[in-house]
Amino acid sequence: MPGNTRIFYGWYIVAAVCLITTIGSGLAFYNLSVLLNAFVEERGFPVSLTSAAIATFFVSGGCTGVVVGRFIDRFDARFVIAASAALGAACLYSVSYLQSTWQLFVFHVAFGAAYAGAGLVALTTVVTRWFNAKRALAMSIAFTGLSFGGIFVAPFVALSIERGGLASTGPWTAALFFLGIAPVALLVLRGAPAQYGLEPDGGAGVAAANGDAASALKFTYADAKRSPFFYAVSISYLFLLGAQVGAIAHLYRLANTRSGVETAALVLVFLSSASIVGRLTGGWLTLKIKVWTFALQLMAVQCVALFALAFTQGRISILAATVLFGVTIGNSLMMQPLLLAEKFGTHEYGRIYSMSQFIAMTGVAGGPVLMGVLYDWAGNYASAFVAASVVTLAGFLVLLFGSRS
Repeated sequence: MPGNTRIFYGWYIVAAVCLITTIGSGLAFYNLSVLLNAFVEERGFPVSLTSAAIATFFVSGGCTGVVVGRFIDRFDARFVIAASAALGAACLYSVSYLQSTWQLFVFHVAFGAAYAGAGLVALTTVVTRWFNAKRALAMSIAFTGLSFGGIFVAPFVALSIERGGLASTGPWTAALFFLGIAPVALLVLRGAPAQYGLEPDGGAGVAAANGDAASALKFTYADAKRSPFFYAVSISYLFLLGAQVGAIAHLYRLANTRSGVETAALVLVFLSSASIVGRLTGGWLTLKIKVWTFALQLMAVQCVALFALAFTQGRISILAATVLFGVTIGNSLMMQPLLLAEKFGTHEYGRIYSMSQFIAMTGVAGGPVLMGVLYDWAGNYASAFVAASVVTLAGFLVLLFGSRS
């Protein structure tokens, strides 16, 4: 049990979350780009239609996240995560039989709900409750799994689809999604440390000494809704994550059309590797500089990287721009929950973060669609990635001028 171990049990939570996010991101988040290409090439769906289906994945996930946020503030998150893993496994199994447009959309809606139930809302809430003083470091390690999924899972899915198609890939990815998430959640994850007579790592006194006094406060969801800071963060990440996810969804296809399938597979590895290095470095940097300042710096780098991807052609230049983009991915995703936890604490964090994520998901849902429509209109990805760069700049300006409260 958590109270009987010499090692602070929060670090076991971190390890479990890392594994869960490795499986989840590899088979869902990074896999969306691979599946988009497969649905276009193997099943004949238009790029814009498949991009619209991906949008429903994020809309569904955002709506589900709000429900999950309310639930886990009151009940055990483990059972939500395990049930979501079962649903996600069923969705992945179904790609073997997916042929028509309505099936494409049903798949993305159901898979989006499954990924949300086993994803960031539940997992960030658990990690946030177990850590105060070392929260940024713990989250950077725990959510390194988001990048590991792109290295150790998504490329093998892409290879499996290239060799055997969707029909042969569906069953084994379904099994991996369930077995890699549900047992880990049920056996390792736990609720708040106070349930086991423990304090968050560092304790309330150390947290306050480190400038994390908000962790000891009792901000409610109603308090957050009245704060301009809440809306500035939410809207800025609407723009930022919309551009980011749109770019990720189309990056595999961009590389494939410009430089071939080998470069496209390397893009997934380079993107994820850069994300790992960036996230771990970011966890260390946030112990030394303000989260708000670091978040703005990441937005600026993403803006430059997406503009570069709009015009790169050869393998080397594509991979270089991908690395620059990848450094921002994991860190940017980590900044939103850290900004909210630093400002509002953990009392009703599940509801606060889930609603902020829901607002941001509006942009996330629109990102892949906008880029798909621009691709079909222009016949190439230059205008699509320029648009993503401009949208990122909009997010930078919102956070810069809207969150000084």
